[in-house]
Amino acid sequence: MTFTDEQLALQKTVRAVVERHPQPWPILCGQVGVAALAIPEEYGGLGADLRELQVVAEELGRALAPSPFLGSAVLATSALLEAREEVAATRLLPNLAEGSVAALAWTSRDGDWDPGQAACVASDSVVDGRAHYVLDGEEADTVLVVAQTPSGLGLFEVDPQRVRRTASTSMDETRRLTEVGFDRAPAVQIGSGDFRPGLRRARDITCAVLAAEQAGTAARALELTVAYTKQREQFGRPVGGFQALKHRMADLHVLVETSRSAAFAVSEPGVDVSRLAAVAKAYCSEVLSTVAAEMIQLHGGIAITWEHDAHRFFKRAHGTTHLFGQPHHHLRRVVPSSAMASTPFPEGPS
Repeated sequence: MTFTDEQLALQKTVRAVVERHPQPWPILCGQVGVAALAIPEEYGGLGADLRELQVVAEELGRALAPSPFLGSAVLATSALLEAREEVAATRLLPNLAEGSVAALAWTSRDGDWDPGQAACVASDSVVDGRAHYVLDGEEADTVLVVAQTPSGLGLFEVDPQRVRRTASTSMDETRRLTEVGFDRAPAVQIGSGDFRPGLRRARDITCAVLAAEQAGTAARALELTVAYTKQREQFGRPVGGFQALKHRMADLHVLVETSRSAAFAVSEPGVDVSRLAAVAKAYCSEVLSTVAAEMIQLHGGIAITWEHDAHRFFKRAHGTTHLFGQPHHHLRRVVPSSAMASTPFPEGPS
């Protein structure tokens, strides 16, 4: 896993911005251009690769930074590009490159994120239904919806003024989810034919980016935990010096490093992106959950108070595990059903 000088510079710049600004999105868009990364140059973007998206996501994950990067700059933008319609791309993508927010309404309340199914139905140029867990749905200037049509799935654009938006109850205050309702909302289809293959590819890209975010979150959670154990004392010495805790944190270090390798393996040249994205999403979800749980335990009582950020890492771990499909959903894509029961997930220290 190697990074170019440009990727390392991007990493350094994004980290500096999120460390200095509690609301980093305007600066990340205006000065760094993160919203334009996935957008081709002919539409006002930077034409970057998946690896650059992952670099940004890893830094945002470290800081638990609230931003529409994953929902707008990755998922919605990828869906628009996969629709392969020049008119819509020319009209919508330049605004997204400048930081305008788009949301993709897709899954139902069960949250399967199945690229073969959608929560809404389209007919006669109108959309009906209710989509759940829509990232950045409350603030979106552009509302896209995946809907069932007589010929399969289609991607549609709906006037933001013609939808009903309800904030979802979420453990993670740093990632806002919305329920978006469509009641015979006039819609314009983007692209033609069945959108299922394009939606599958958009999900794979988003899962790869989310995995990098999870790896960054896990790394930062471990850093904070190690630092805390060097300060907290028991029996007149820092608890981090106890051999049992050293072993536990060494095990967590291995999990963090392997999760990072799994995430960035997806953006290596010539790989099977779909298969490795499934592996990365499943593995990084489990690693982050393990590290966050250990963070809570090793911090003691302060970890479950508002005085410390440990509970925020735990909530982010829980939320991202379910986002875009739970680990066992993705594991089915790479492991035969007969082998599922005997396939181990990462385990933390016992």
